[in-house]
Amino acid sequence: MSAEEATFGALLRELRLAKSLTIEALAEASGVSVRGIGDLERGRRAAPQRRTVAALADGLGLDDTERERLLAAARAGRTPGYSPVGVRSFPRGVEDFVGRADELTLLDTLAAPRAPDPAGDRDDPEAASGTADTCPVVVAIHGAPGAGKTTFALRAARRLAGRFPDGQFLVDLRGTDDSPPAPSELMVRVLKALGVPNRDLAKAGAQAHPAVYRQILADRRCLLVLDNAHDEAQVRPLLPSSGGTLVLVTSRRMLTGLDGVHRLPLGRLEPAESAAFLASLVGAERATAEPDALEEVARLCAHLPLALRVAGNWLATRTGWSVRRLADRLAHEERRLDALSAGDVRVTSAFDLSYRRLTPTAARLYRRLALVPGPDVGAACAARLTGQDLYDAEDTLEELVEAGLLGSTGDRYRLHDLLALYCRGRLTAEERDEDVDAARRAMFRWLLETAVVAGRWYEPDHGSPPSSWQGAVDLSSADKAREWLQVEAANWLAALRFAAADGDHATVVEVAESLHWFSDQWIFWGHWPEVFGTAARSAEALGDPLLLATHLNYQAWSLLMCEGRPGDSLPHSARALDAARRAGDLVQQAWAHQYAGWAHRVLGESGPAGEHVTEAIALFEAAGDLYGMFQALLGHAMELRDAVHEYEAAITVFQQVLTLLDEAGDRVQPHIGAFTRVNALAGIGGAHGRLGRWDEAAEYLRASVELCRKDGNVAAESRYLIPLGDVLLEGGRTAEARDVFRRCIALGPDADPHRVAQARSRLAGPEPN
Repeated sequence: MSAEEATFGALLRELRLAKSLTIEALAEASGVSVRGIGDLERGRRAAPQRRTVAALADGLGLDDTERERLLAAARAGRTPGYSPVGVRSFPRGVEDFVGRADELTLLDTLAAPRAPDPAGDRDDPEAASGTADTCPVVVAIHGAPGAGKTTFALRAARRLAGRFPDGQFLVDLRGTDDSPPAPSELMVRVLKALGVPNRDLAKAGAQAHPAVYRQILADRRCLLVLDNAHDEAQVRPLLPSSGGTLVLVTSRRMLTGLDGVHRLPLGRLEPAESAAFLASLVGAERATAEPDALEEVARLCAHLPLALRVAGNWLATRTGWSVRRLADRLAHEERRLDALSAGDVRVTSAFDLSYRRLTPTAARLYRRLALVPGPDVGAACAARLTGQDLYDAEDTLEELVEAGLLGSTGDRYRLHDLLALYCRGRLTAEERDEDVDAARRAMFRWLLETAVVAGRWYEPDHGSPPSSWQGAVDLSSADKAREWLQVEAANWLAALRFAAADGDHATVVEVAESLHWFSDQWIFWGHWPEVFGTAARSAEALGDPLLLATHLNYQAWSLLMCEGRPGDSLPHSARALDAARRAGDLVQQAWAHQYAGWAHRVLGESGPAGEHVTEAIALFEAAGDLYGMFQALLGHAMELRDAVHEYEAAITVFQQVLTLLDEAGDRVQPHIGAFTRVNALAGIGGAHGRLGRWDEAAEYLRASVELCRKDGNVAAESRYLIPLGDVLLEGGRTAEARDVFRRCIALGPDADPHRVAQARSRLAGPEPN
């Protein structure tokens, strides 16, 4: 019998008998168990791993020629005689693979041999002989429909194939079918692919198949791709308990119930990867000719691999189309999903497969998530869409996350862009208009009611929610209130717009009023002019001059502080003054003068600025408004410092503000007191800087900045870091100054963008000698 014709088991028996050895004697000489040698000779096991072959060759005392014959038979035996699934039959679609570098690197690491599990299969002959030096690794690959999970797994399988000499196998679990195959059926398929004869399977019986399956994989190093898993129950019996097999499981579900697995989520591609993927499909010439259009197509496909493939195939088969033509076609949201189809491949079909498996409750919430106007939502807000209590809604949202239809970060939930369009379509198709309107109104009403309670944390004479308030979110502190207002901002802002359009002007005014002092904590959000402008229009519609004066003043502030538009603010403060006079309200008259004086000061018009500030101080004093007096005095001090250059006098007024703050004690709302103190300290620092007292200036400005940081007011911190850095530069403390500018840049999106730009400019300049 030639080496090419001999099975490993027959050759082993031939060599053992030629050496006049019993199985027991060979087991003692080689270290391989008696049962292991017997199974190999009888063909119950396919060829063993190389280390086992080497141990048997040493036990038999083979020369180089005989050893090579045995190794050749082992290599031949590792090629299954029956292979309905295997690397050679992997479907096409991986040649144009792009991206996922980090994920592939992770699999490279996981595919490296690992030490065996001490609690592993003690009956495995190679484990008993010490030849099994690895343990199985299971990776659960999950993601949204169309994320390219199968393509990624196939790419990884080909990349890693050389590390798994005992075979690479692909098993389609058909998890999206109405009746996916049972684990027992799938197990038989794998056993046949591994070369187990039908007669041995029949002899063992169905009840023994799991044990045979585990035993066969225990002494092999295979790569097993379990594609499109239905659930944990389908996958769990197919996972080996020992041996060196790597199992890649792909599923739309997260398969949370599986223990001891590595989880690998697949999200959207990076923009550059998306463009490269499209270019590989449409050709370099067309991609290079229209790079902007190609990037737009990628963006409109939401960087989802399936959508990108459909778009690329569409262009590849329509050579007369420009890339711009497809981009314009996809730009229409209501037609985008219909446009993303090529032949029998439709993006919506992939979404349908997951949607139809949802429970009715989850499907209803999923549809109604299309009503959320912002990019993400919390469970308490989502609960208003269906009328569920908080914990039931949270469970339903997690069901959607588990199904791969919803993303989550912390306690926020987000729809993929194309899935949001899909939800909108299902909502229109499956729900009555009146039910949709009721759900939207319930969500918006809750958002605005909660915004009022959260905002009032920062309003004088309000603070914490009343004991009668039963909310679904934690607003037990000002910090928690601020966090909620910020994370739900896009949603409650949309609710405010809806209320205004719906004619609910009283609610609009109430919400804006509750957010007045909070706006000082989040100055550069970008929407305060809209909030207070909307409220001013609602106040005008209500015909209340005092409300109109109040919100026109807020609008003037927002244009001044948030957008740096002093000239545009003046008409609003003038209208506010007129309305306040009609209402006979001293406080709002004072605020109108305060904002007008501020605007004129910024515009360099010292005469009108001084007149308005003087009027503001007198009116605040007459009205007994302590908070207004603080701001008017600060305005007066800044007028002295910046307009008439009376620096010592300015320092005196700033100090007066600090003294008043200390005397007022707990009569001042903490965050208002902190904000006022920040401005006074910074004002003193700035005045010292004008006098060339660099150390004193730095001391006061640093105290102001640190108080901003303690209070969590990023906007104010960014405003005062720049003058701090400047006085440090003037004082020759260059290294400290550059650290301060870097700190300003690192503050993030809530910082004053103008100040961040200044910091970058200063760092880009030459360093002083």
